[in-house]
Amino acid sequence: MDLLDPMVQPYAWGSRTVLAELQGRQAPTAGPEAELWMGAHPSAPSGLDRGGVRTTLDAVVAADPAGELGAECARRFGGRLPFMLKVLAAEQALSIQVHPSRAQAEAGFREETERGLLPGDKARNYVDDWPKPEILCALTPFEVLAGMRTAADAAQLLRELGVGELEPVAADFAAAPVPEALTAALGRVLNWPAEGRAALVAAVVAACARLAATGSDYAAAAQAIVRLGAEHPGDLGVVAALLLRHAVLRPGQAVFLPAGGLHSYLHGTGVELLANSDNVVRAGLTGKHIDVPELLRLTDPTVPVPVIEPRPLGDGVFAYDSPAPEFRLYLAELSAATVALPGGGPRLVLCAGGSATLRSAAGSELTVSRGESCFLPAADGAVTASGQAVIFLAESGINC
Repeated sequence: MDLLDPMVQPYAWGSRTVLAELQGRQAPTAGPEAELWMGAHPSAPSGLDRGGVRTTLDAVVAADPAGELGAECARRFGGRLPFMLKVLAAEQALSIQVHPSRAQAEAGFREETERGLLPGDKARNYVDDWPKPEILCALTPFEVLAGMRTAADAAQLLRELGVGELEPVAADFAAAPVPEALTAALGRVLNWPAEGRAALVAAVVAACARLAATGSDYAAAAQAIVRLGAEHPGDLGVVAALLLRHAVLRPGQAVFLPAGGLHSYLHGTGVELLANSDNVVRAGLTGKHIDVPELLRLTDPTVPVPVIEPRPLGDGVFAYDSPAPEFRLYLAELSAATVALPGGGPRLVLCAGGSATLRSAAGSELTVSRGESCFLPAADGAVTASGQAVIFLAESGINC
């Protein structure tokens, strides 16, 4: 068992208090802190101590993939820890984005490398050759745009807004209420002529402010658009957000984002489990690299983006079911009793509250308190937990 030193990502949309308070550091911080990374991604691996030597989790895994991951997991995922765990602290909206499938990531990474784009080049869409399915579990009420509306639903929203510039888009939906119309509308919005962009965004924000004050079923989504307009003035992503489904997750609920699922996380704190990748193709609400043609190619308006309720397994342990082969997420609400934790391969554990003592079949023991995390190598085998705590556990989605 290895206590981890996670990496903080200081993205502009983050909070100056949430991650610091979680880790028991002084808050507010000097600048925003958006994500706490726990894992072995080469761009920001977690630190740890092994035998009195300071190292990183990716180096530990690379030195002995079969020993750290187990032979089957190492074979299945090419000697790489297949998942990473994060805490997200969204004070403002993240970019509207989509993630690739494995085949798309491999092809995109290869093509950009052959074009001479170096690692770290800001023009890259593909920073590695892995897919990035992800599941986000809300720790606080968490507002999201997740998946695209149906064409009929989008048409109804546009009719209620009554923005003249978007009437042709609504007419296209009415004429052909099919998924392809959504992709076409998204492309039309994101490629809006430069001279008319500011006026379009302003008209949409004003219409949403009016709609938010009504009893419409779209009032909450309209209010979210108003906030986006204030955070990202003049950004076409504000208009594109109309085409996405709006939801607010309750604490304990999760949303699963498969490849092709267009989305943006708007506000809240949550635990995110994802494949060991940082591939993001963006459409708006960001100052980072945007590639509209590639985003349109990857986006699948029909892909389901389900809200997931935790499935009880007994003894205060819950599973969040998803089809991703790279990961599986569990929540354990511990009381006084000793509980057997799921899994037997490599695992990451995050303590979200209280304090828990972990004991392995191999005889190792480690206590993790609120804000702390650890890596359990496959050699640890079965692990139990005791104490008063709330912990999240991540493991591979296949039987390793």
